[in-house]
Amino acid sequence: MRISDPTTLPSDDDLYALSSTVGVRLTAEHLSLVTAESCTGGWIAKAITDVPGCSAWFECGIAAYSYEAKQALLGVRPEILHKQGAVSEETVLEMVSGALIHAGATVAVAVTGIAGPSGGTPDKPVGTVWLAWKRRGGYPVAELHQFAGDRDAIRRQTVDVALRGLLRLID
Repeated sequence: MRISDPTTLPSDDDLYALSSTVGVRLTAEHLSLVTAESCTGGWIAKAITDVPGCSAWFECGIAAYSYEAKQALLGVRPEILHKQGAVSEETVLEMVSGALIHAGATVAVAVTGIAGPSGGTPDKPVGTVWLAWKRRGGYPVAELHQFAGDRDAIRRQTVDVALRGLLRLID
């Protein structure tokens, strides 16, 4: 698990710069992106679509909060959700794979977590976030993070890590 420091939150300008860099790298590699988001509610897609010309490399974003949406839009199996919960490695891996299946993109990022201020448990406290990245035809990579701060800080840190993970995946 990676624990993040909320005292160095990325700014909107930081997220824009990261998104722009993601776009440049995707374009250079002739790749396209799909996002599957739960706790960020589409913030990754928003950061991406802030970049002019992103339609050349951004396929779509799927914001799926409920179990039903995760099943219908991303193909997450009900037994995974009921056994492991929405905030789990198994769920985020199915989300990232399902995003690639349901969209024409070649690269995907998925996030699911507890942004708060409520909803945490002793096993999964507020700030617990699973992220996953995958290239079509490749193997997914998942990471567990424990973010601190308020709801905005947790979500902002999640977007930052998601974008940085995309850069690692593309390289």
